[in-house]
Amino acid sequence: MQNDSKYDTVFEKIDFNINKLDAKKYEGCTFSECIFQHCNLSNIVFTDCRFVDCDLSLATLAEAAFHEVEFCTCKLLGLHFDQCNDFIFSVRFKDCVLNLSSFYEVKMKKTLFSNCTLHETDFESTILTEAIFHECDLAGAVFENTNLEKADFRSAYNFTINPETNRITNAKFSLHGLPGLLAHHKIVIE
Repeated sequence: MQNDSKYDTVFEKIDFNINKLDAKKYEGCTFSECIFQHCNLSNIVFTDCRFVDCDLSLATLAEAAFHEVEFCTCKLLGLHFDQCNDFIFSVRFKDCVLNLSSFYEVKMKKTLFSNCTLHETDFESTILTEAIFHECDLAGAVFENTNLEKADFRSAYNFTINPETNRITNAKFSLHGLPGLLAHHKIVIE
């Protein structure tokens, strides 16, 4: 039988493919070295939670809610954050691998991505105003109709952003990032 909520609980080294999550809401919880790979997290609410050294790759996130959730050194391959409950969606990512994930049309104002790998991640039509991409590898990431106003890309690298199809007013870029803004012009910068 499923409990309604878990509060301030630490879950360590649990494979949730074997031991299913037994609550609908988790608040103030820490998940450390846990495996959620291919797990169904649909309709589960996580508030003020931390995921540390966890593998959530290819988990199902339909209507899952993440409020003030931090992911540290996690493997988050192929996740569809665009299927999450968007009410008060608030996350932070530090030292994570988010390759092939989707944030299509997600509202992520002031989101921090620190030292993350975001290869081929979909940010199409995402609201990333004031987001910070600190030391992030954005090779092949898709930015199309994305709101990047006041976003910080000064230490990000390998990105390609077309200023004509994205909103970049007051976004911050370093000189080494300029080729990523000019790539659509097919010019050579040396």
